[in-house]
Amino acid sequence: MTHLARAVVWCAAALIAMPGVASAQQRTLDSVKQRGQLVCGVNVGLAGFSAQDDKGVWTGLDADYCRAIAAAVLGDGNKVRYVATTTKERFTALQSRELDVLARNTTWTLQRDSAQGLSFIGVNYYDGQGFIVKKSANVKSAKELAGATVCVQSGTTTELNLADFFRSNKLEYKTLVFEKSDEALKAYQADRCDSYTTDVSGLYSVRLQMAKPADHVVLPDIISKEPLGPAVRQDDGQWFTIVKWVHFALLNAEEAGVTKANVDQMLNSQVPDVRRLLGKEGDFGKGLGLDNDWAYRIIKHVGNYGEIFDRHVGPDSRLNIPRGRNALYTQGGLHYAPPIR
Repeated sequence: MTHLARAVVWCAAALIAMPGVASAQQRTLDSVKQRGQLVCGVNVGLAGFSAQDDKGVWTGLDADYCRAIAAAVLGDGNKVRYVATTTKERFTALQSRELDVLARNTTWTLQRDSAQGLSFIGVNYYDGQGFIVKKSANVKSAKELAGATVCVQSGTTTELNLADFFRSNKLEYKTLVFEKSDEALKAYQADRCDSYTTDVSGLYSVRLQMAKPADHVVLPDIISKEPLGPAVRQDDGQWFTIVKWVHFALLNAEEAGVTKANVDQMLNSQVPDVRRLLGKEGDFGKGLGLDNDWAYRIIKHVGNYGEIFDRHVGPDSRLNIPRGRNALYTQGGLHYAPPIR
């Protein structure tokens, strides 16, 4: 064998071994199709994002993202196996291939996006860390918590944010740290601490679980950036692109006015953006390894992003959280999706 031939063989072997090449990229999509089911990691129970109802059905914004992915890939949003993951085990479950995707109110950070081998596909909920206190304490701002004891969950971005806030404001405080969020919440309700801190969306959710929600107040202070979104492994570029464009399709559908109720009617639309979104024009499923009607299937099953938001955390839900920064950019929010073209 010549030196040139040896070099060709060596390069081919190296390419095969590299993550991100075609054979590796096909792996997750192929395994999901062969299995006939998407395995989606979610929170063990967070109202508005992922929680089981009294019939055992998973509901919430993140749960619907799982359905959207299944609808795009398998043609049926019900073909999902939900895996409840704790804060401690969520990343290991994804890294060890127990999950196809993690859709679990998880903050996108540099450490997670690099050293931990994850890739976040986008932000499906712009959040920030806050505090909840008893109404009887008559506290109006987190800056009035000097000397307070704060309950917090370990293994999250919350601990560092808490330390940064009190240090930057030159305030003394104490913490009670718990491995599980429900343990921290119970300690707060038992008056072992003056405040409980987590993402503001989580505070609205846990307040509903309390015996007297009106006795507790979510303070207006937002002390951090918490961009929450689904994550996949870094070794599969095609799967990353698919899940990313599921998210973008939900946003583009809302911007175009395509809803679960009118999506069939919109198949007859002459608007170019709508026709491309619904697979009536162009060949935009091919690059994803999907049929051209992949986005139609998503919208038919779960609606657009605004519909998902409204029914689970917005005005149609018990949480009744304003859209705020989670509105489309056309409405003063941060959500902005690239075009399908």
